[in-house]
Formats: sequence, structure tokens, C-alpha cells
Amino acid sequence: MPVKPPLTDLPIRVSKSGFYRGFTKDVTITGKILVGALIIWAIAFPDQAAAVLGDLNSLILAGFNYWYVYSMAFFVILCFALALWPSAGRLRLGHEDDRPEFSNFSWFSMMFGAGIGIGMLTFATAEPMYHFAKNPSTIMGLTEGSTAGNVREAYVWSFTHWGLAAWSAYAIVGLALAYFCYRRGLPLTIRSALSPIFGKKLSGPIGHAVDVVAVVATVLGVSQTLGFGVEQFISGLSRIGVGDWLYATAADGTRSSSALGIIFALIIIMGASTLSALSGVGKGIKWLSNINMGLSFFVLCFFLVFGSTFFGLSTLFVGIWDYLVSIPANIFTVWAEDNTEVGDALAGWQGGWTIFYWAWWIAFAPFVGVFLARISKGRTIREYVLGALIIPAIMCFVWFAMVGGTAIDLELSGVADGAIAGAGQADQLFAMLAVILSESLAYVMSILIVILLLTYLVTSADSAVLIINTINAAGDEGPKARMHILFWGAALALVVGGLIIAGGLGAIQTAMVIGALPFSFVMVLMGISLLIAIYRDAQREKHGLPTTYVEATAPAE
Repeated sequence: MPVKPPLTDLPIRVSKSGFYRGFTKDVTITGKILVGALIIWAIAFPDQAAAVLGDLNSLILAGFNYWYVYSMAFFVILCFALALWPSAGRLRLGHEDDRPEFSNFSWFSMMFGAGIGIGMLTFATAEPMYHFAKNPSTIMGLTEGSTAGNVREAYVWSFTHWGLAAWSAYAIVGLALAYFCYRRGLPLTIRSALSPIFGKKLSGPIGHAVDVVAVVATVLGVSQTLGFGVEQFISGLSRIGVGDWLYATAADGTRSSSALGIIFALIIIMGASTLSALSGVGKGIKWLSNINMGLSFFVLCFFLVFGSTFFGLSTLFVGIWDYLVSIPANIFTVWAEDNTEVGDALAGWQGGWTIFYWAWWIAFAPFVGVFLARISKGRTIREYVLGALIIPAIMCFVWFAMVGGTAIDLELSGVADGAIAGAGQADQLFAMLAVILSESLAYVMSILIVILLLTYLVTSADSAVLIINTINAAGDEGPKARMHILFWGAALALVVGGLIIAGGLGAIQTAMVIGALPFSFVMVLMGISLLIAIYRDAQREKHGLPTTYVEATAPAE
């Protein structure tokens, strides 16, 4: 059977004039309607929205837990298979003479800042502390919570959630998009990555549906990230003395972010991010990414000097070893309710942590994937995969070991006396600074953390707006539609604010888990499409056929 040439033309109808000039109306308007309906529902009927989202979340966690776990395992295996597959690893994302646009430092800075930076500031302290107190080993009675014997298990799960699995989800989407965009000349939009399966049918309703699913998943995934960031930003502002009005106190004495505090934080974050988005990826986003990477290294150096250095470094190396040994079991293990105390507790823990994270990374993947594709032209598949998987994962491990390790050591030694463990998730990093530093130095460091957090928030939000517009514009980065940038900036702010007010961060979490499910099916198909395309290209090379598109040249005058 003769080898067919690859698909190098996927026409997507866009408006030629008017408000939506350059955009695909089917995708853009549908996405706006769905996101707008969610905003109105969450703000107008908060109790009903929280209840319905919670029921759907429980249904998904019970019915699709196996799917989420095995899908993420598939992404990890596929990434390493492509990197180690000789004929695949040497393929360049573009023509053979294409070379990377950005330096390795800028590439990594933008990738890390957009991909995981916000979560690091919140969870580098909070997650090791939580697993230090409770994890599957404590549930099964193998270790005792909040003791030295439970530190290693705490880091196995912290590294599992923030390690190779997270970055493999991002890498697969980015790799598929970059492959079909830069080698095939197809539009830089999600549907292009499914061309080996659906072909030119992607020009119609099937392709529109895929892109709409990606837009909604992006909004919800980024909203989850911004939600955590907003809570910590408010906590930081409170620590540096902005005012008590940032919090509201309930009748039972519990404190939570006030509506005024949320609105204030979102105005600052989304205002700055919208201005940055208007400047484009090569200017505002690049410089912000470099700034927050520099500040991140400074904070890490601070913890190396003032933190629990030996404890953190030993935790890092032992934790990486324990994590690597645990991978075969942990990425395939699914705990389902079995009507026993231990079995139900394990299922509940996995639903609240591992499944939640897998859904978060999947919902975040269209955003990070498109962004990775945009900044990765000219790199080989092996270079891309190893760079996008291993380096960011190691960076996450260092953060968790040095920052979270310091918190655990302070609690184990009794120095913190419960000040860190007793603080809320968003406030634990600031509480730790107050323990290890004098009041004046803690104040200065808190200001620095607030600035770093703001740069991460702005980078993620403005990148998300640009990515959503790229998908809506059929992969075209050209339309500089200010009103659409302003719309999606406002939409992100309203989704975050509306869902937090409706039911706190839990409401954003449940909406995100629901929105991630449809895109998880798209992602699996993207991985399969990539395998098909690389195999067919190998066959074409054997027959001396071209595997990349021919760029159109301007006619001679």
C-alpha cells in the first residue's frame, strides 16, 4: 500500500470583517456563552451552583478515577518512549534548519513561570506539611503522622503529584501541537493535533468542539491556579499590613478572604496581566518570566542560607530516590471505596489529592501546551521532552525539599510550636518566615514573596488570555483584538471571584475537575495521533518522501 502524503492544509473558517475579524465564531462565541453562563450561575445562584458542582464532582471521582490514573500513566510512558525512540527523538519541531527562538534560560523561565510557579509558592510548604501529617501510609497504619518516621512518605506523594506526571501532561499537548504546526504547517490550535485520526473533518463541527473543550478547560484550569494565588496574595497583603478588611470573620470565628479583598486582589492581578497580554509574548511575558525566575532563585538561596539546609538537602536526595522507586506502583494504583474504613479513607484521600491533581494538570494542559509549542520551535523531540519533563520536575523537587523541609524540621524540632502547621494553607509560607526571621526581616521577605507571587499570577493570567485568543483565532497569533483580550481577562477574574464567593476554593476545584474530563479524552487522542504521525513519517523517509511542509514563497516581481 503506497504511503500517503501528510495533511498539510487544514482550513478553518474565520470572520473576514466585523468584531470577530480573524476569529472562528463557532469556537469564540460558544466558549464565551459557556464561560459566561458559569459566571452568572455562580454569582446569581451560589448555593445551587456549589451543590450541583459538588454532586458532579463526586460522581466523576467515583466513576472516572481509573481513567484519570491510567491516562496520566500513559502520558508519562509516552513521553519517555518518544525521547528514547532513536528515529523519533532526533526529529526537529520544524524544518531541519530551524533553530530555537529563545535561549535555554528564557525558554525554561517562561515554561516554569506559566506552568507551575504559582502553585509552588502555595504548595511547596503546604503539601509536604499535609502529607507529613496524613498520607496513605498513615491511613494504612504503616507510619505515624507528624513524626520523623513519616517524612519520607510525605515526600513520595509530594514528588508524585508535582513531578513527571504533571509535566508529561503539559509536554504531550505542547509536543503534539508543535509537531503538527511546525512540521505540517497546520494551525497552532488544539484540533490540529488530531489530524491523523480525523483528517479534514477537523475543519468542521468536530474541530470546533475540540477547541471549545480546550478553551473551557483552560479557563477552569487557570482559574484554579489563580484561585490559590489570590488566596495567598491576600494572605501576604495582610501580613505586610494592608488592612484587616482583606478578611471576613464568620460567626464560628473562622476567617476567610472577604469579597472586598478578593475583588481588590483580582483588580490588581488582572489589570496588570491584561496590560502585559496586550504587549505580547516576546515583550511583557518574556521579561516578567525572567524576573520571576530570578526572584525564585533568590528565595531558594534564602532558604539554603536561613532554612534547614542539611535537612532539606537530605530530604531532596532521599526523596528523589524514594519517588523514583515508587513510580511503577504509584502511577498505576487506584483505591476504590470497598465499604471498609481503610479502603474508603484511601479512596477519599486519592480523590482529594491525586485525582484532583491529575484533573488540574489536564485542565491546565491546553494552556501550557499551546504556550510550550509557541516557544519551542526548532528543538528536537528529545531535547523538548527531556527539557520539559526533567528540568522543571527537579526544580519542583528542590522547592519542596528546601521550603517544605524547613517547615517540617521547624515543627519536628519544636521551634515552630505549631505556628506553621496551625496556619491556613495560603498563610503557611508567611508563617514560616515569621518563625525563622526577626519581625523586620520577615516583613521584608514577605514583601518580596508578594511581589514574586504577583509576577507569577500576572504571567499565568496574561499567557492564558493570549492562548485562549490563539485557539479562538484558529491558531493565528496575529489578531491583536484588544476587546477580546479585555473580555477574557475579565472572564478569568469573574470566574475566580464568582466561584470563590460561591463556595471558596472548593467550588473552583470541583468545576475544574468537571471541565478537565472532556479534555482528558482529547489528550489521549493527541498522544495516539502523535504516535501515528511519527510512525508514518518514518515510513515516508524510507520511501524518500518529504515529511515536512513546503513553506509558501512570495512571488517574484
